[in-house]
Amino acid sequence: MQTWWVFHTSRLMATPPSRPTRYNQDMHVSGDTLPANAVDPMAVSSRPTTGRNVVAVTGATGHLGNVLVRELLTRGVRVRALIPPGEDTTPLAGMDVEMFTADVRDLGSLVLALQGVDIVYHLGGIVTISAGMRRLLWAVNVEGTKNVAGACLQQRVRRLIYTSSVHAFVEPPHGECITEDTPIDPERVLGDYAASKAAATLALREQWKRGLDLVVCYPSGIIGPYDYRPSEMGRLILEVAGGGLKAYVDGAYNFVDVRDVAAGLLAAADHGLSGEGYIMAGHIVPVYDFLELAAKMTGVTPPRTRIPPRLARTVGFLSPYYYRVVGQQPLFTSYSMDVLRSNCEMSHNKAERELGFRSRPLHNTVEDTIRWFRRTGRIPVNAKRRGASAANK
Repeated sequence: MQTWWVFHTSRLMATPPSRPTRYNQDMHVSGDTLPANAVDPMAVSSRPTTGRNVVAVTGATGHLGNVLVRELLTRGVRVRALIPPGEDTTPLAGMDVEMFTADVRDLGSLVLALQGVDIVYHLGGIVTISAGMRRLLWAVNVEGTKNVAGACLQQRVRRLIYTSSVHAFVEPPHGECITEDTPIDPERVLGDYAASKAAATLALREQWKRGLDLVVCYPSGIIGPYDYRPSEMGRLILEVAGGGLKAYVDGAYNFVDVRDVAAGLLAAADHGLSGEGYIMAGHIVPVYDFLELAAKMTGVTPPRTRIPPRLARTVGFLSPYYYRVVGQQPLFTSYSMDVLRSNCEMSHNKAERELGFRSRPLHNTVEDTIRWFRRTGRIPVNAKRRGASAANK
């Protein structure tokens, strides 16, 4: 495995938007003239992070990462984004952030990057529904997370906020709810990605015993605006909007707005108890209901053909090979089929009680996501705009 030891810093200066918008639980993305990279996520506590008032964010260019950076900037916090070598920094364009090149697989670069840092938000990692990536998942998600913890201890970072996943929990039988007390065991979870998040979480718990101030957050399926790459759910919305999705599979999952998770991470830094974990889940949504909502808001016909479960699993097994040939990421695999049939009953009561976590209605999230995709040109602006009227019916 090639490792990197590259270190530099640069600063991107934000240009104030002509018509800034703030978010809260009752507001949506609005206005076609608002720049896509404007600092305007949902409003949470305006109290800045204490201590040295410098925070570092790994995975800052990712979906959750860039939304978290935006909210940190609204607090007046000095943000240091840790960027892997060669990473596309478009999601951070126009924002007043320090950018340090550092690879989580290289402890030395992390130690340098965390000099003078008060709080670290570790979001960086590989998220995948594809098989055959265990070695890379372990190198980045597990060993990389250990390196982040080691660098935090060396630099006496006050607190580490780690974004794990609800997939780290051992799935209980249907009818039982996943809580923070549900066991975490990399040998008993579904797939290599889940195993890597479980192993990383357990490794951090050991570092907490050695003095690391740690809070772990477990989001469910993240969806929402500022999805630059885009994510699997973002690509699904784009497929629906483009009229290219003609069939669907049965199943359901728990989805949460990316802005609500970002707000939860900030609350975890301010109010989370050291050594504790917090599930940040949203709403269970059947696949067809999600597709129908996205179709209605983009003015297209939702897919009508249901793929039988056995055929769906076969197609899911073969789809990665097809998408590899055409050079695209698969929309679904046999792993994602299993996830859609898994127990997705999750409780965020603890996060709600101790952190004030809230999850907005899904139709608000989908509407805001579609508006952002329109604003950035990924959904044609001349498509039927039925989102607002559909949400009000």
